[in-house]
Amino acid sequence: MAEGNGISNEKELSREQREELLSVLKARFEKNMNRHKGLEWDKVQAKLEASPEKLWSLNEMERTGGEPDVVDHDQKKNEYTFYDCSAESPKGRRSVCYDREGLESRKKHKPENNAMDMSAAMGVELLTEEQYRALQELGHFDKKTSSWVQTPSDIRELGGALFCDWRYGHVFLYHNGASSYYSSRGFRSSLTV
Repeated sequence: MAEGNGISNEKELSREQREELLSVLKARFEKNMNRHKGLEWDKVQAKLEASPEKLWSLNEMERTGGEPDVVDHDQKKNEYTFYDCSAESPKGRRSVCYDREGLESRKKHKPENNAMDMSAAMGVELLTEEQYRALQELGHFDKKTSSWVQTPSDIRELGGALFCDWRYGHVFLYHNGASSYYSSRGFRSSLTV
């Protein structure tokens, strides 16, 4: 993604990549005003342009199929929050177990990656259950797929992990072993700028 070989450039987009991403984000923002009533794109764009690493993270969300969009604005902090708003769990982030410990505990058929390491590498966070439920208030997502969500440490210490989906007109929260993975389960993320 980055141009050049220097580490400092690792999480920066080229001018062309920035312009292309901002164009995609603006079009999505304008098409889905119900997700961010009363907000203005120009103010969001100004925040993004002042945060090259956050813009890089948004590009990672986009590149992996998340279709990020603004879902919240904290007026006191003047921060915008983006969630993955793809209809189904992002395609580029499926077939992953929950975390590295879950991945390493598998004896056979290990997935290529895990949700926690991928999100950290992207500079984003997995949605919490509360955030996932808030996302579902903006539309209906994961009708055919499911998404890992942040798991409380007491559940994780016992080997479990949590995921959610939308079925029968409701959000369902489930548990599974953290080492499990399915072609229809990925993860959704958030990023605050």
